[in-house]
Amino acid sequence: MGDYKEVLDRRDAILRRSSLIDYAAFEYGEVAFDYERLMASTGFGFDDVIAIQAQQGVGSTPLIELKQITNLVRRISAPDKGATILMKDEASNPSGSFKDRRASLSVYQANRSGFEGVVAATSGNYGAAVSSQSAKVGLKAIIVQEVFDSRGVGQPEILEKTRRCEAFGAEVIQTSVGPELFYVMLRVIEETGFFNASLYAPYSVQGIETLGYEIATQVQSRYGKPPAAVLATHAGGGNVTGTARGLKRARCETSLVGVSVDLRGLHMASDHDFNRKSFTTGHTGFGLPFATSPDRVDVARNAARPLRYLDRYVLVTQGQVFYATEMLAQLEGIERGPAGNTSLAAAISIARNLPKEEVIVVQESEYTGAGKHPHAQLMFAQENGIRVYRGDPWEAIPGQSVVIPEGIEQMDTYDLDMREVRTSYLKRFRNRALSRDDLSFLAEETRLRPTEVEELIQAPAASPNT
Repeated sequence: MGDYKEVLDRRDAILRRSSLIDYAAFEYGEVAFDYERLMASTGFGFDDVIAIQAQQGVGSTPLIELKQITNLVRRISAPDKGATILMKDEASNPSGSFKDRRASLSVYQANRSGFEGVVAATSGNYGAAVSSQSAKVGLKAIIVQEVFDSRGVGQPEILEKTRRCEAFGAEVIQTSVGPELFYVMLRVIEETGFFNASLYAPYSVQGIETLGYEIATQVQSRYGKPPAAVLATHAGGGNVTGTARGLKRARCETSLVGVSVDLRGLHMASDHDFNRKSFTTGHTGFGLPFATSPDRVDVARNAARPLRYLDRYVLVTQGQVFYATEMLAQLEGIERGPAGNTSLAAAISIARNLPKEEVIVVQESEYTGAGKHPHAQLMFAQENGIRVYRGDPWEAIPGQSVVIPEGIEQMDTYDLDMREVRTSYLKRFRNRALSRDDLSFLAEETRLRPTEVEELIQAPAASPNT
C-alpha cells in the first residue's frame, strides 16, 4: 500500500471516504470554517441522538451525591462554605465510561451506511467504547493503540484497555510511541474500507451533548437550580466541548471548569517521556496542545474546540488524583479509575471556596481494572525511576516524582491564565493575511472580540509552559 510518505500523501482522500464528511465544504477564508454547519453535518437531531443511545444502552446514568466527601470538605472549610459534590457515574455505560456516548453515533452511522467495520486510533477508553458499540450491532472493530516505548515497555493502564477492547471482540494493533500510530491507522482504513470512528469527528462530539444535558436536567430537578460549576477532565477537548454544548442546549447557566493533571515539561510524543507519566488520562500533555492547536488530529477539522467553551482551566497533580481515588473508594464505597477522579481532585478544592447551598458536578467517572488501579500505576512509576512519597503534592516534578498528599487540606488547584492560553492559540496566525471573516472566526474560537484578536496576533505573546 506504499511507504509512509505515499500513505500520508493520500491522507485526505482516505479520510474523506472513511468518514463520509467533505471537510472542504465548510471552509471559508484563510483559517475560518463553519463550525456549526460541520456539527450539523451528521444529520442527527438531538432527539435522534437520545433515541440512538437509548437503543444502544448508553446514557441516562445516575447522578450521585458524594455525601461523605462533602461532609469531610465542610469540616476543613470556612463557616458556611463547602458546596455539595455530585458525581455523574458514567461507569454505568456499557463499556464503563462516557466514551460510549462518543462511539454510539459513529458506530450507528457506519452500520446504517453499510460499512463492515470501524477503525479507531486511541490508547484510551474510547477503544473499549467503539469495541462495545460495534459488538452490539455486529460490526468488526479494529483499534490501533500507541502502547510501547522503544524498550517494548507498555503502561499498565493502556494494557488494561487493550484487554478491555479484546474482551468485546475487537482486533487490537499495538504500536510504539511516535508517528507510527496515524500511519498504521490510515493503512488499516485504506486496506479494510472500514469507517473511521475518529474521536474528533462531529459524530463523536455530538454524542457527548447528552451528558451535559442530563447533568443540567438532573441537577435542576433534584436541587431546583443549576450547578455552580461542572468539572470536566480535559485532554483532547471532546469531553469539554460536548458537555458544554449539552449544558447550553439545556439553557444551564454554569461555570465549565476543565481539569488536567499537571505534566508540564513532559512531551507525549517523546520516547523518553512516554512512560514517565503514571497514567495516561487527562493531562497537560494533551490538554494544552489540543486547546492551543486543536486541528492536530486524524480529521481535517477537529470538532472538539475547547477554547470556545472553557470558563476556567485548572491543574491538579498526579498524587492528588491517587488520593482522590482512594478517598472515593474508602469514604463512598465507589471504586473508579483516574479519569473522573482527576476532576474529583479539583472538586474538593473548588467546593471549599463555594457556599454550602451550592452544588458542583464531577462530570464523569470511569470503570477501573487491574491496570488502572493506583497500586499498579505507582509500582510502574517506581520501576521507571519515579520517586513516590507522601508530602506536599505540589513539590512533585513531572517525570521525576509523584507526591501523595498527607491530608485533604493539601488538595488544591492551580489556575492556568486563560488569556495566555488563548494568546498561545492565536500566535500561530501571525504574519497571515487574515480577512474579517477569519478574525470573526478566531474571535468565536477564543471568546474574544475581533479587535482583541487582531491586537494579540500583531503583538508579542507569552505562551503557557507546555
